[in-house]
Amino acid sequence: MDSLYHSTNRSLQEAHTQLSLASHAQIQEFPSLFRELQVRLEQISSNCERLDILVNKEPITRRQNAKIRVDQLKYDVRNLQGALRTVAAKQAAKEEDLKRRDDLMRTQFTTNSAAASNGTASETSILIDRALEHNTALNRSHRGIDDMLSQGAQMLENLRDQRGTMKGIHKKMMDIASTLGMSNTVMGLVERRQQGDKYILIGGALFTCLVMYLVLKYFT
Repeated sequence: MDSLYHSTNRSLQEAHTQLSLASHAQIQEFPSLFRELQVRLEQISSNCERLDILVNKEPITRRQNAKIRVDQLKYDVRNLQGALRTVAAKQAAKEEDLKRRDDLMRTQFTTNSAAASNGTASETSILIDRALEHNTALNRSHRGIDDMLSQGAQMLENLRDQRGTMKGIHKKMMDIASTLGMSNTVMGLVERRQQGDKYILIGGALFTCLVMYLVLKYFT
């Protein structure tokens, strides 16, 4: 198991180096680097699955430590996969920008008077108008997303504060109950209230994440 772990860890470090190269690569170089990195990550993931099996065969005294190391590898792989998707998205956006720039360079420019005499709108004017509309829509969406993120962060902060307050109140009530000998029925009510507050906190966080997902999906 140790040899497989060390070889997988080395491969993971090499993948980090490849990702750095891919993030600064030219557009024509990126596809090959992307494919190589995908293959490496698939191999690392396969090794992690084998390591999961081998962990259970380790002696009990070493099993917990071995599991922690394998879990760390799997966590690093997931982070690297997410970073690769981000780099790929940036490269796609860069390629699209270059394509638009090339299209603009090939555009036939005409004067306003010539366009008016022909009774047609200038192709350049149409492209600029569309670009302005697209940019305005993007800015509006970005502002909306920023507002939603700010509101969501504020809601989560408020829920955390409320949870902290309720925990403090609960602790004080437990102390008082211990001193006064409060009945089990009342203590059960306190416990259920604390459980309900926890569900409210989780529900609020899930609702905020759902709203932000919908905004990102339909306004970008």
